[in-house]
Amino acid sequence: MKKIMMFLALGLVLLLAACAGGEATAGDSSTKTGSEKSESGSEEKNEPQVVTFWHSMGGAGQEALDGIVADFNSSQEEIQVNAEYQGTYDESLTKFNAVAGTDSAPTMIQTFEIGTMSMINSGNIVPIQELIDADGYDMSGLEENIINYYSLDGKFYSMPFNSSTPVMYYNKDAFEAAGLDPEAPPATYEEVEAAGKAIVENNSEMKGFALQAYGWLWEQLLANQGALLLNNDNGRSDTPTEIGWTEEEGKSIFEWVKRMVDDGTFANYGTNGDNMVAGFLAGDVAMFLQSSASARNVIDNAPFEVGIAFLPHPENKEREGVVIGGASLWMIDEKPEAETKAAWEFMKYLQTPEVQAKWHVGTGYFAINPDAYEQQTVIDAHAEKPQLKVTVEQLQATKSSFATQGALMDMLPQGRKVMETALESVYNGGDIDEAYNTAVDQFNKAIEQANKARAN
Repeated sequence: MKKIMMFLALGLVLLLAACAGGEATAGDSSTKTGSEKSESGSEEKNEPQVVTFWHSMGGAGQEALDGIVADFNSSQEEIQVNAEYQGTYDESLTKFNAVAGTDSAPTMIQTFEIGTMSMINSGNIVPIQELIDADGYDMSGLEENIINYYSLDGKFYSMPFNSSTPVMYYNKDAFEAAGLDPEAPPATYEEVEAAGKAIVENNSEMKGFALQAYGWLWEQLLANQGALLLNNDNGRSDTPTEIGWTEEEGKSIFEWVKRMVDDGTFANYGTNGDNMVAGFLAGDVAMFLQSSASARNVIDNAPFEVGIAFLPHPENKEREGVVIGGASLWMIDEKPEAETKAAWEFMKYLQTPEVQAKWHVGTGYFAINPDAYEQQTVIDAHAEKPQLKVTVEQLQATKSSFATQGALMDMLPQGRKVMETALESVYNGGDIDEAYNTAVDQFNKAIEQANKARAN
């Protein structure tokens, strides 16, 4: 890490200028606001410090992010953030690994939560805790359950940014037509099944429930039972050596889906989340699970009233809550001091209540700074679209435990693919025991291989 104390001290002028909007005292020719006097008396414009920001936000997320970046750039003259879309999280990480350690690497990059250990182990990042400590910056005001995920032994390696959890979306009109209470959505697996049967009985053209074959959703359904994904406290007390869940916990999700497949109430969209959302909007399915970040898109585009409910759980288990998903922002090492300092200023700007309020309302992602929920823009949005508030309530009702803190290991992207294959097998009529046992074996092998590779 390059002389962080020195450049933070030098950067104080930068911070003050940004906060004050670049205003200078009248008659004070020594104050710089993006230009300097040359010897001839003419003004020479200083070039702003450029920050290259790689991200993976598309659609409404990209639109909201571009607006925030534009606001930051226009609020001061010293820093120019260039936000560059790099495709999906996987695609962006692949591109980064190809240029890491070179001048082509970005100043900062957005990486999904399961990439946390890969980024830490890469040796190409500056843990932001170093910047926090040197700057005396207070992170304690962030949402508690977000801190629980991203704080490792009291240390932040990246800056939380776009955080989400899965929720259940449901068609209130379809519920009412089937004689169900649209204000009392199903809370358990068994209640989802019963509601699905009622909906199909009322409308043979509509299925009851859909679950994308997505490893993240499977992990969340596991955590909501209080189950661990990995042993050793989800990898938070020591490096994992095998899976952390029991057969009862893991199989319960497969068995739940299989019952609905057999009943003819399950809509199979495989791994395609976009098709699932489109099917819901078209009235082909009445309930589905998906990220809370989809809330604005679903609510705004549905030709019926959309309800949002907490993630369901087995009736013999208490609801534990959800694990933070989404992504965080990483500072890349080996950059000039001024560039790193400028990126740090932008990271702090993103945490402000005003910015987080705009982000939450524009996308459905959580505000990582809960003070944002007191902003009038959020109060108005929650009054107009109370579904957005449900997503926040689910997060804040989550019980803090190793299960809901989430797992940490560099093989998690591979593990998700394993579970997606197993889910698809069950969706297509495969044997539960075979699909489950194969998944467990492959998941454990992925853990073993990751540990061997790291040892080398």
